[in-house]
Amino acid sequence: MSRREQIEQMLAKDPDDLFLNFALAMEHAKDHSTEQAVRQFDRVLEIDPNHVPAYLQKAHTLIDAGQPDEARQTLTAGIAAAKAIGDNHAADEMSGLLKML
Repeated sequence: MSRREQIEQMLAKDPDDLFLNFALAMEHAKDHSTEQAVRQFDRVLEIDPNHVPAYLQKAHTLIDAGQPDEARQTLTAGIAAAKAIGDNHAADEMSGLLKML
């Protein structure tokens, strides 16, 4: 059984587990399954709109998939979320990435 399948099995028992949802999104991103990864990152952000790593990883996934406009939107939202929770390091990192696009 693959890592993705294991995560999916655990998520079936606890669909709102933030860590498992993020892990599944990362597995999809690693496999270049952009659409599935983006949906899963959105699920993470539905559970916790302040989960700053989900914004950053979603943006990277979109950039890798050649979708810079969507990445810009994600980074803009991520910067706002990071600033709202006082995570200036993450806000700066996402701002730098946004400038590169």
